[in-house]
Order: sequence, then structure tokens, then C-alpha cells
Amino acid sequence: MKIVVLCKYVPNATSERKFVDGDHTTDRVGVDGLLSELDEYAVEEAMKIKEAGDAQVTVLTVGPAAAADAVRKALQMGADAGVHVVDDSLHGSDALATSLVLAKALEKVGEYDLVMCGMASTDGEMGVVPAMIAERLGLPHVGYLGDLTVSDGTVTGRRDGDAATEHVSAPLPAVVGVTDQINEPRYPSFKGIMAAKKKPLESVSAA
Repeated sequence: MKIVVLCKYVPNATSERKFVDGDHTTDRVGVDGLLSELDEYAVEEAMKIKEAGDAQVTVLTVGPAAAADAVRKALQMGADAGVHVVDDSLHGSDALATSLVLAKALEKVGEYDLVMCGMASTDGEMGVVPAMIAERLGLPHVGYLGDLTVSDGTVTGRRDGDAATEHVSAPLPAVVGVTDQINEPRYPSFKGIMAAKKKPLESVSAA
């Protein structure tokens, strides 16, 4: 099984957040950043699937040069490879543009069975990009899962709402979003940190 986890490099919540002078976009270069906390749950769930069977995990991000740090964190957690789309022309992209770039990047990654992501980014908190990507790629999308099982070419999960709990499923390949209730993300071990230095991390332009 091939899994691609989408992750985002976001400003550290403890740092002073600000806008870029002139265009009023979020400053992602002049502040400390890190892997979005909510995306760590998607990385952890991918690792659990990998450890339970035969799976390869690739991490994909779009962002400035420093966003490679988010991919490295996922590699330290156990992912096998990373792809970083970095291009000045993408500065300030909204959700629609970001979903297009990620969809095209997924096509470049090649065949995959499962695309995983967190429920939202901790900076934008829109939670719409996964569904947009699924629409662009013509794939089923199941989001906000607090429990997930992959078996016999199908992903099945539980979605807890305010008034009810839903059990949903979709055939693979599919785009899946998980909540912060699904697991407890691991801390990278020293062995994982050292191993990550030898794992492939490919940088590509928008072209």
C-alpha cells in the first residue's frame, strides 16, 4: 500500500504572528514555524497502518524553503520519503490554488492508495483543502474521522458529531481527513532523527 500524507508548515503558535508588508498575507518566512500539530495525527495514523502491514509513506507539502522542516519532522516520525513544492510564485496562495498545486503534486508522486491529512491547519483552520483535492482528482473523500480501518480495498471510519455518530466508508484510492481524537502522535526517537537524514526529500517547482 502506498500512502501520501499532506502536511503544512505553519507559524508557531507561541511566536509573534504578523502579516507581510504590502500584500497582507501571513508571514511564513520571518517567524518560527513547525509541522502543523493537527497534521501530526495524520502522520501517526499512516505510521500505524505501515507498522500493521506492508505500506510506504510519502509526505507532501507546499510552502517556502523553511517548510522542508515540516517534512523532516514527519520523516523523523517514520515516513519513508518527502516531496516539497517550493516556488516564490505560490506565495500567498488561497485554498483553491493550494488544492490545485497539491492535486498536481499528487499526480507527480504517482500511484497511491490513500491520501491522508489532518482535520485543518492550525493557522488557516478552514478544513476545506482535502475535499477540494478529492474533487479535482475525482476521488472519494471522508473527513473528520476519529477512528480508521483499511481493509480489502476499503477505508472505513467513525465520524463523531454533536448529535450523532456516523460510520462511513469509501473505496480506495481515497482522500481521508482525521481528527485529533484518532491517536497520540509519537515523539521522534534519536534513531528516527538519524535515519531521517538519509531519507529522500525531493524539492520541485510549480512547473
